[in-house]
Amino acid sequence: MLKYGGTSQTNHQKNNQKKFMKKLLLYTGYLLTGLVFSSCMKDHMNEAVGELNAMASIYVVRNTYKEADVQLGRNALSGAYRTSGTVIANGTSGNFPEGYLIIQDNWRGLVRGVVLALDKATSNSYAIGDSIMVDLEGSSLTRSGNGTLAIQGLTASAITKISSGHNITVRPVNITELTKNLQNYENTMVSVTADVIPMPVGVTFAGGKTITDGGDSTLTLFTESAAAFANENIAPSASFVGVPMSTTHGPQLRLRGVNDMLNPSGPVYAGYPEDFESPDDSQKASYAGKDIDLRTGNWRLEQCLLGTTTGRDRIVSGAQAIRFQQNLGPSSPSYLQMNYDLHNGATKVTFWYGCYYTDAASSFVLEASTNQGGSWQQIGGVISDPAKTSETITPKQATFVMDIEGNVRFRIRKLPLGTTSIPTIENGRLGIDDVAIYQNY
Repeated sequence: MLKYGGTSQTNHQKNNQKKFMKKLLLYTGYLLTGLVFSSCMKDHMNEAVGELNAMASIYVVRNTYKEADVQLGRNALSGAYRTSGTVIANGTSGNFPEGYLIIQDNWRGLVRGVVLALDKATSNSYAIGDSIMVDLEGSSLTRSGNGTLAIQGLTASAITKISSGHNITVRPVNITELTKNLQNYENTMVSVTADVIPMPVGVTFAGGKTITDGGDSTLTLFTESAAAFANENIAPSASFVGVPMSTTHGPQLRLRGVNDMLNPSGPVYAGYPEDFESPDDSQKASYAGKDIDLRTGNWRLEQCLLGTTTGRDRIVSGAQAIRFQQNLGPSSPSYLQMNYDLHNGATKVTFWYGCYYTDAASSFVLEASTNQGGSWQQIGGVISDPAKTSETITPKQATFVMDIEGNVRFRIRKLPLGTTSIPTIENGRLGIDDVAIYQNY
């Protein structure tokens, strides 16, 4: 006799118990496998009827490409055979290869795009902002001879227009991020605020132009000689809204027309953007007001500090960014202020901003002084839409356009709204990084 759990058991009883436990473990394994499989298939499952979904997002379609051509359809897409998106570019401008129709969609916060390789007439029959559905059966996903990821083998009958007039998501991005993670931006609409180098004087768009935003990387802005706007003059600096494309000559940004050159201005001042990387955060680790020497000059940090918390501070480049204090009222002014002048005026100021972590939003303004800080004038309106990191890890970019000649300095002032009391008052901590100032010209 054996003792087990304070009771007696025979060998026969013990063997039966072992068999039961084996069956239980086997059943549990089957159950877990089924749960994992059902989780993997959820994206393609019509839960109402328990059937595979016919639709696959562009993200899912693109994800099938592993440096080799893919025959699209049910086998490649777990039962799906269609995709859909909004038209962001076609061949009418002459700046994209003939027959290219470029669409993007937003699936679970992931914006992705793809080229549909069609005949010229079909491509040009769809307008920017059209929502279309694409039957993928018989098509293939491949990198064409020019290096662009495209869906080939489509006929006109494979495309169905659903509706028109949709707004297009445009993501601001810096060049370093764009070139480092091109697969996340290829064939989508982006905005890159950058300078053309060397500085163009009476230079047209035609051909390849090198653009830089002061970071570690540059990008080619390419315009076909046959493009409708090829002979228009390009500004020294602007927010260039276009489609990044992977090519055999490296990544390129292509505009759809001259109106995709937004907020033109003079070139960025040498040494900008101010990225707040020097000195290290130990030199300004408290909110108390202090003058410190940054890379571009001496600044006053009043109720703000150098933050270094990844995922919480709004760090765009490097490892540091500005973090403003929260819940302050009129008796505790809060600002980030230049203590020096720039001498060639200003046509534009840009910077990136967002809530610190999951704090409440806040409000701030940009102010300029042309008398060495004796008085300050607000430029543009109040900005009150910083986003939490739980909403988006990517900060927003603020752009202010002006026409100031001669000496000028700037400050970002956080409004003294008092203690946060949602929904009437939001005054959380605010993150700022990469302040760029553009000369007059």
